[in-house]
Amino acid sequence: MRRILLSTAKILISAALLYFALRKVNLSDLVSRINIASLGWLGMAIAVTFLQIFVGVLRWREIGAECGAPLATKQAMRFNLIGTFFNQTLPSSIGGDAVRLWLVARGGAGWRAATYSIFVDRAIGLIALAILVVASLPWSYRLITDPHGRSALLFVDFAALAGGVGFLILGRLHWPWLKRWWGTHHLHACSVIANRVIFSRKRGPTIAVLSVLVHVLAVVIAWCVVQSIAAPVVFQSDLSTGSACHADHHAADLDCRLGGARGHHGSGVRICRADDQ
Repeated sequence: MRRILLSTAKILISAALLYFALRKVNLSDLVSRINIASLGWLGMAIAVTFLQIFVGVLRWREIGAECGAPLATKQAMRFNLIGTFFNQTLPSSIGGDAVRLWLVARGGAGWRAATYSIFVDRAIGLIALAILVVASLPWSYRLITDPHGRSALLFVDFAALAGGVGFLILGRLHWPWLKRWWGTHHLHACSVIANRVIFSRKRGPTIAVLSVLVHVLAVVIAWCVVQSIAAPVVFQSDLSTGSACHADHHAADLDCRLGGARGHHGSGVRICRADDQ
């Protein structure tokens, strides 16, 4: 009886979440846009989405091992898929990360190691994204003619880049008060782990390649979806605008997560998102 009730509750919760995810979708308009060619592009988008999630899993596993939260590939993939589902139904991507955190902590890693692994994973994703946006600025500036738009893009990008560099520098500082104060203790510990992962001869190159690949795959997903409705967009423009859109979302997202990590002791395809991954 208990198992039946539990299964019923899971089905009802899943149905409610699917309703919230699809409640604003105009299904009749969506169906009118779909043809045989569209199905091929959408199928490719779904396949690349799963590939992107798997690439994120590989990076998360490398980081989790440094944080004291080792995960098997199958387990990490399951957690990421569950987190991705919640990302599509809850605001921002904090909901999915909270679910991943809970699953990892419940698996025996502990709240602190679980929080560190997810926070460092997101921070490294933001740093990689900021670098990609800088690299794509020449293409972005060709597409963005409004001076205010250009200024906003430049500000967001360099703010994200400065935040990432500042975060890494924090881990290089040896001031005693950084480790004593509750507000800076966990942030400093995450920065130390991030430095260890990024500048490791063993893990650094792998992390760099995976981080870039996550964001490139996000643009590929967006491009496939755009092609499915025959929109006049080329891959280069999608890459630059997708990276810029990604940066704006990710910077705000990490800002929210910074507060959450301090307070915690111890794509629907979303085109404008890395990390998720």
